[in-house]
Amino acid sequence: MGKRVLILLTLLLNVAGLYGQQSVVQNREQDVFVPIAKYIQNGDAERLSVWFAPSLELDILGSTNVCSRQQAKQIVKEFFSEYSPKSFVISYRSGKAPMLYAIGNLSAGGNKFRVTLFVKTQSDGNFIQQMRVEKE
Repeated sequence: MGKRVLILLTLLLNVAGLYGQQSVVQNREQDVFVPIAKYIQNGDAERLSVWFAPSLELDILGSTNVCSRQQAKQIVKEFFSEYSPKSFVISYRSGKAPMLYAIGNLSAGGNKFRVTLFVKTQSDGNFIQQMRVEKE
């Protein structure tokens, strides 16, 4: 009888451990937006560009480009220099790995913008596949 209880207890602990690991993975996936949001709020195109995929779609105020990480960094840097960010808050997150997305509100240069981010989660990291900035 004691052996059965020990086996049952071991199984329950293993299941609880797996659930906890899955929860940590899901939280890590959602946390990807925390540093991205910080870099947008700070207007830091250099650090933000580290999150860019090698090739991504960038839509800034209706001008859409499929560009390299370096080109995207320049475009975003120009946007930040024209519209200096004051605040950025993510208002909505969704999706499941491998594709997550978030919508945020950016206050910059006296204007309000909606920023949509699509992030692909991969074994070698998380990368912004698409970034869209629209004036509200």
